[in-house]
Order: sequence, then structure tokens, then C-alpha cells
Amino acid sequence: MRIVVLDGYTLNPGDISWDTLAELGELEVFERTSVDEIKERVSDATIIFTNKTPLSKETLAELPGLKYIGVLATGYNVVDVAAAKELGITVTNIPTYGTSAVAQFVFALLLEVCHHVGSHSDAVKQGAWAASPDFCFWNYPLIELAGKTMGIIGYGRIGQATGRIAQAFGMNVLAYDMYPNRELESSTLRYVELAELFAESDMISLHCPLSDSTESMINKDAIATMKDGVIIINTSRGPLVSEADLAAALQTGKVAGAAVDVLSHEPATSDNPLISAPNCIITPHIAWAPKESRARLMGIAVANLVAFLDGNIVNSVN
Repeated sequence: MRIVVLDGYTLNPGDISWDTLAELGELEVFERTSVDEIKERVSDATIIFTNKTPLSKETLAELPGLKYIGVLATGYNVVDVAAAKELGITVTNIPTYGTSAVAQFVFALLLEVCHHVGSHSDAVKQGAWAASPDFCFWNYPLIELAGKTMGIIGYGRIGQATGRIAQAFGMNVLAYDMYPNRELESSTLRYVELAELFAESDMISLHCPLSDSTESMINKDAIATMKDGVIIINTSRGPLVSEADLAAALQTGKVAGAAVDVLSHEPATSDNPLISAPNCIITPHIAWAPKESRARLMGIAVANLVAFLDGNIVNSVN
């Protein structure tokens, strides 16, 4: 049985092992694969793993020996899952692996917005502190989190992990979710409707899936109902935010700061309005990527395949 990984570099640039996957068949790992290279590389494969390499209906139709596609991510839109089902190909994904990593990264972004640690360190190294007439100085307003309110949109695993950290910082949490778990409510956490979350939150963090109803949910109309000086964080999906509207709000100061790890088009393009927006941090989709998180992803990917081979399919998306 031949197993092909089409784009293994993102998951494993060399710091974790493919050995457990190699034990299951004849394994070949490509760091990256272009669309034109797919057919040649997987023509005789029974098993394919992909992260972002697209597998279209046309491509799948040319692979009669293919039985299984493992998506090395939670999102699986790179695969035509309906076509795969018609062809009898099982498709699985990795539904949860980076909960702690993403929640931690939310606060890495938020603390940078609140303290501008990197900029202040640079200023010291450039001599600004030594030249200051005062014992200490700061170039940006500094923000304390205790007592602030964080609104979390999407209160699943990652949203809840983010909420626990927020409460540990002494923050109050307002949560919005289509399926609220009232048992989680406390003196520092309550579920609210979206309008109240927008109106009452000092910081808003996005953790909901992308759908027709959530696309561009952070837009000029929503922002207009928020507090002046709100901070917006997106580690979920880029299209949840109207980037032009967010950039305009950053320009006016209605939004005091934003930090995003995801954009509507990735990698970032120079014409993205957030690139030149003030007080906006953009990171290159790395919230999920600590080594520990990637090792968990690898373990789940292997477990998915083992279950498939045993006739007990798990994490199927089709």
C-alpha cells in the first residue's frame, strides 16, 4: 500500500517524525506539490495526505486506486468531498489538536496590543531609554486586562480555552454561541446575544466557523455598535472580517487595535487594507503551529488512518 503526503513541510519541517505513518505502508513525503504535479506523484497511491494541495473532482476521477484522503488540518475545503464520496473515497480531517496553542496565541496577540513589548524593546536597543529625561518611558498607551470584558464569538473548545485564560487574567467573559452550555456560566462568564457582546466588550476574539451567516460578520455596521477603542482579534478564519471596514475603523480610532493571524486571502497580498492600517498586528497563520500541537496533529492523522484500515472510520467528513 502506497501512502503519499503531498505537502508535508508545513506540518513537519523536520522537527517531528513520520515513522509511525511509515509503519503503515510504503511512504513517500513531498514537501510541496503543485497542481500540475499531483497526478504523477499519486497515480498509484492508495492513501493520500494533503494540507493545502487541492484535490478536485477532475483529479480524483483520474485516481482509480485511491481509497482514502487524510486532510492534515481541520478545514477540508481543499478536497471535493462530494466527488470523493461518489467515487468511494473516504476523507477525514483533524477536528481538534491545537486548542491550547490557539488560545495561548490569542493572548500573545492581545498582550502585544496592550504592551507593545517588541516595539519597546526595539526602542531601548535604539537608545531611546538612555536618552530619556525620565526614569522610564513608553511609546504607546499601556492597557491592563484585569476588570476588562472579553467577548468571545464561538464558544467551542478553543473559545472555552480562551475564556479560561481571560478569567485567569481577571477579565469578565461574554460568550456567544449557537449552542450555549449554560453549565459554564459563572460570576465571570455569561452567554449573551451578539448585539450585547458587541456593545459591552472591550476586546472581541473570534472563534466561530466560516459560513454564509458568519462571513464578514465584523463589518462597519457591527463595528459601529461596539465600544469606542475596542480591540479585535481573529485567529479563526480571515473572511469573518471585512478587512476594508476594519482598516477604516482603525484609521478613525473607533477600533483601537486589531491582531489577526488569518486573512481573507493567504499568503497576504500587498493590497490587503490591513497591511497599511495603523495599530494592526498581522501574523502568518501560525497560531496552530507549535511543535507540540503539530505532533498531536500527526498522531491524530495516523490514528485516523489506522481506524480506516481496521474498518472503523473516525473523523470522516463525507
